[in-house]
Amino acid sequence: MRFFLLLACLIASPGFAADYYVSPKGNDANAGSLASPWKTVQKAADTLQPGDTVFVRRGTYRELVTIRVSGTAGAPITFAAFAGERPIIDATRIPVPEDDRALIYIEDRSHLVIRGFDLRNFSTAKPQLQPCGIFIRGAAHHIELRDNRISGIRTTHRDGNAFGIAVYGTSTTQPVTDLIIAGNEVHHLKTGNSESVALNGNVTGFAVTNNRVHDNNNIGIAFIGFEGTCPDIAQDRARDGVCRGNVVWNISSGRNPSYRGEFSADGIYCDGAARVLIERNVVSTADLGVELASEHLNGNCSDCILRDNVIRHCRVTGLGLGGYDAQRGATLRCTVTNNTFYQNDTRRTGSGEVLLQHYLTDNSIRQNIFFSGAQNVFVSNPATTNSGTVFDYNCYFSPRAAADSGWEWKQVAATGFAGWKTVSGQDTHSIFADPKFTSARKADFHLLPGSPAIDAGDPAFAAGSGEIDIDGATRVVGARVDLGVDEFAP
Repeated sequence: MRFFLLLACLIASPGFAADYYVSPKGNDANAGSLASPWKTVQKAADTLQPGDTVFVRRGTYRELVTIRVSGTAGAPITFAAFAGERPIIDATRIPVPEDDRALIYIEDRSHLVIRGFDLRNFSTAKPQLQPCGIFIRGAAHHIELRDNRISGIRTTHRDGNAFGIAVYGTSTTQPVTDLIIAGNEVHHLKTGNSESVALNGNVTGFAVTNNRVHDNNNIGIAFIGFEGTCPDIAQDRARDGVCRGNVVWNISSGRNPSYRGEFSADGIYCDGAARVLIERNVVSTADLGVELASEHLNGNCSDCILRDNVIRHCRVTGLGLGGYDAQRGATLRCTVTNNTFYQNDTRRTGSGEVLLQHYLTDNSIRQNIFFSGAQNVFVSNPATTNSGTVFDYNCYFSPRAAADSGWEWKQVAATGFAGWKTVSGQDTHSIFADPKFTSARKADFHLLPGSPAIDAGDPAFAAGSGEIDIDGATRVVGARVDLGVDEFAP
């Protein structure tokens, strides 16, 4: 009897997980073993079962891969670089198809891990074609993209679109969820009207962490809503996720033919997103450092938190809030706290460190450090649709005097910090003083002993769930929270 019970259990149990191998020297008619590998990644993408792993050997694979298999809970399917090797999927001379396929394409699949690939060289000059490094769409869930490098994805037409990583939640019944994009490098792209890394539509429960995004000619990391990606408008927005520990630099549309010389590329952009936590990122030399807004008149960016980030040397502004013109959407109830903004608006546009645009309601800007460049402009506000905005417990400083500093509140200009407080009614508890960074020239924004930013935060402040400073240290040390990204510890 015991024998038959054991046999029944074995028959009822799922298949055992197996390891397979791919090599440029292999053959898809092989067994897929280490000694007898397959030749293409696509063979694995058609064959693997839940729990299986394929290890891809070094070499160049000239193919577009569509993953047609799914894992299960506790038994994901893994596509991984062989230990110590770096396989390359290269689309040089492969035409971009008309059906939005990518170097790696995933639609309506789940429980997958993609790790350790170089994806490169997928280009078009045709506006209707859309090259992409990794494209996830439909009702996908439990997908992990880890430690991949994506480069050379390009559109050269002024009306074109291209992506490094694109996640499009198009289903009304199943959001893209349990998504991890971690440790990837996305660089040297020409994305036209689109973004380097984009989460768009019905996407929720995501973590975009510890990626490096740089040297691209449009937006770095974007969380997008209200574009009609999901037919259900109530679900048509990226929401309830985390953007943490990413480093984003040299993001500019200035030479992008789609923008005709306009510098408008964000390092990190919440465009119609909701409840996204953006923390401990470093953004430098973007056109706009971080923007919380909506490009669609009936849409909004709501309840997002920007905390403990460094934003420096951006070309137009460090922080943008609100729709960029009166035909855009709103920014509602967003919180900007404990960030360090350093010498932004390097093109001297007059936008300064903070640009307040159209349709702002109940947003809070507190406990930040704003260190301006030589032009000495801190806040610009060329719109009057600004209600409930609060600035307080901030530290401002410029190499020039406080009395010469430039500000604007609901189209009313003010000169000097005292003039700003009078015109705006803001920053009652804020200071204008040198925060005493360890070495701003070396981008070291730790506070020196005696900094006026130490213990200068709101006495009622309590750190948010899981909140730590830029170094991963306790957020409140001492009597009160410090201003900016660093919590000084003697």
